[in-house]
Amino acid sequence: MLFSLAQVAALLLAAAELPAAHAQFYKIGSRSEILQSARTLAYDMMLFYQGNKSGEVPGILPGPPTENKGDYYWWEGGAMMGTYIDYWHLTGDTSYNHVVTQGMLHQVGPDRDYQPPNHTASLGNDDQGFWGMSAMLAAETKFPNPPDTEPQWLALAQAVFNTQTGEERHDETCNGGLRWQIPPTNAGYNYKNTIANACFFNLGSRLARYTANETYARWATETFEWLWNVKYIDHQTWKVYDGGHVEHNCTDINKAQFSYNAALLLHGSAFMYNYTNGSTTWRNRVEKLTEAMLRDFFPNNTAFEMPCEGRKGACTADMLTFKGYVHRWLSVVTQIAPFTRAAILPVLADSAAAAVRQCTGGDTGRRCGFYWSGGVFVDPAVDKTSGAGEQMNVLAAVSSLLIEEADPPATNKTGGISRGDPDAGNGRKSKLQNMITTGDKAGAAILTMVILTSAMGMWGWMSYD
Repeated sequence: MLFSLAQVAALLLAAAELPAAHAQFYKIGSRSEILQSARTLAYDMMLFYQGNKSGEVPGILPGPPTENKGDYYWWEGGAMMGTYIDYWHLTGDTSYNHVVTQGMLHQVGPDRDYQPPNHTASLGNDDQGFWGMSAMLAAETKFPNPPDTEPQWLALAQAVFNTQTGEERHDETCNGGLRWQIPPTNAGYNYKNTIANACFFNLGSRLARYTANETYARWATETFEWLWNVKYIDHQTWKVYDGGHVEHNCTDINKAQFSYNAALLLHGSAFMYNYTNGSTTWRNRVEKLTEAMLRDFFPNNTAFEMPCEGRKGACTADMLTFKGYVHRWLSVVTQIAPFTRAAILPVLADSAAAAVRQCTGGDTGRRCGFYWSGGVFVDPAVDKTSGAGEQMNVLAAVSSLLIEEADPPATNKTGGISRGDPDAGNGRKSKLQNMITTGDKAGAAILTMVILTSAMGMWGWMSYD
């Protein structure tokens, strides 16, 4: 077909008016490429964080939205800290360790249990749980310990767990289970949801494995079984639902499915599988949850947030962070429940490739969006956020590609360095302390004597429960 000069000129003019399309910036074809991409993603992610600047509050992303301070709630700062702990663990880059330590310690609250009074108005069991899980991650990855005068990572995780075992948290409505919110005055206090209980279950399973204390394992098992019995986990499909209200005895189940609920239960179940030395029960749970997770949230092997992603602008700032946690948690599942590797690792690799493919936005040509499956950058403004969650997702997905070269989560018996405190948590006597048996106490005393004696001839402290 021949074109006239006028037609050619018109085509060139039209092309000139189109926005410039950036080529894909991030490469992940080799270890060196993954490291470089992760380093740049981590740098760009830190640009969203103001807590390391003079006059700002360490540990939190700009927010909360209820006070017109930014897009993000308090808990997302804790999730960000966990993302950077994993980044350090997987890449060896220590650039942000000081920021993480400062932020994690600044938010512990006066009772050192991640219940700061200035966030009471939006303090849920899940919010506190996310900070506790990041502290647990610091212990498991042997993240550098805080100064001796500050609370230690393992003790902080135990403090969160202990406060959540209190009788005021576990009432008799719905035959047990945690409520969503902690203060009775908060909206949502009448809702018992999966995420609050999944955080508690997850933390209990990991404390059980780390400390070898059966009390944590009992709590974790009972919590999973409560979720099963209340049918927040579908008995046929293994879909994981959101929750129900106490005035309906939790039978009015909201069947919305969020990826972080399912991933958190899978992650904790893998820890229980590992802790029980390959229990058939926990293996079955890991297998069923893995199958459902990949089926529902990874169409075409790409992370997809089912409740909102089909409609641009429908995702909340919270939902826009879930993909990163899913990548991080599923990668660890492959370490402690190795039979899942063949199913999970190829999917995570494909999903990470889709994630970086769409990071072509902004003036830099490397800004990331949320909609991975389309392969095209969609500006975070479509969801009315700054883009911190979108950036954090891709950082997590790329960093997690290095999981096969990383050490598995440590325990007291495999070189853990964080000191614990089984009485942590405001000094309040909780159900956990009531349940610790005489045998547990005797065992703890013997273990303490052995460790203190060994410490005289060894470098460093070994953490103990």
